[in-house]
Amino acid sequence: MTTPESQVAPPDRNRLAVHTMTTKPLSLAKAAEAYSRRGIPGISVWVEALEGMTTASAKQIVDDAGLKVPALVRGGFFCASDSLERGKRIEHNRQLIQTAADLDAEMLVLVVGAEPGVPLDQQRGWVRDGIESILPEAEAANVKLAIEPLHPMYAADKSCINRIAEARVICDQLDHCLVGIAVDVYHVWWAPDLSREIKLLGEAGRLFGFHICDWRVPTRDLLTDRGLMGDGCIDIRGIRTEVEAAGFDGWIEVEIFSEEHWAADQGDYLDKIIQRYDTHS
Repeated sequence: MTTPESQVAPPDRNRLAVHTMTTKPLSLAKAAEAYSRRGIPGISVWVEALEGMTTASAKQIVDDAGLKVPALVRGGFFCASDSLERGKRIEHNRQLIQTAADLDAEMLVLVVGAEPGVPLDQQRGWVRDGIESILPEAEAANVKLAIEPLHPMYAADKSCINRIAEARVICDQLDHCLVGIAVDVYHVWWAPDLSREIKLLGEAGRLFGFHICDWRVPTRDLLTDRGLMGDGCIDIRGIRTEVEAAGFDGWIEVEIFSEEHWAADQGDYLDKIIQRYDTHS
């Protein structure tokens, strides 16, 4: 059972991180400056934000702003019927692990992918094999690999892993300290076994990441209409209480895809993010 929001203490500002995709219109340099100026200490870097620059340049931008990098987002996408294509994707993930290491990112978040028409169990086997293939590079770089389950609406073409339980099976099969799970409230808030799964992740030491936003009612677009915390129906504070009770004390990462918010003044938007983090996270 979750705890009423009014009875939960606000989260520590020192744990706040924002994904660069949350402020998509800003370049990495402008995002880093804007986050730093507002006292946001963490920036999770999407690979799209690195386009057109070297990793060394990106690292310098982050360091100059005094920011830490919880995660590089996104690797994965292991699923493809063609074995040669799967091999190319595995190699790409090896490169991303090195990029994550060069950025001093704690983890590489894995959105595992899906191919329409292929049985989901078969695809989950591809995912397990893909992660196993990149474990030597993760070990060498000391970069965690965080599987992120996606909402079932993405099962056809973005992720064959839609519940924490499915990701946990792969973690159990690989049984490696660098393989765990990123819990994004947008994708798992609805799950009837959520409390149990969070507890099991904590017991196994596999709770690597915690992402927040809100589910708007009604949702106008299932991809780019996420809400600010407090704008929807997710019990964010209740879920945070559970992940913290399970032992999680890491970054609380704001990850919002929203055409509405991307069209707004990004400085004002960031100010709202901080306010909602304090009052609804």
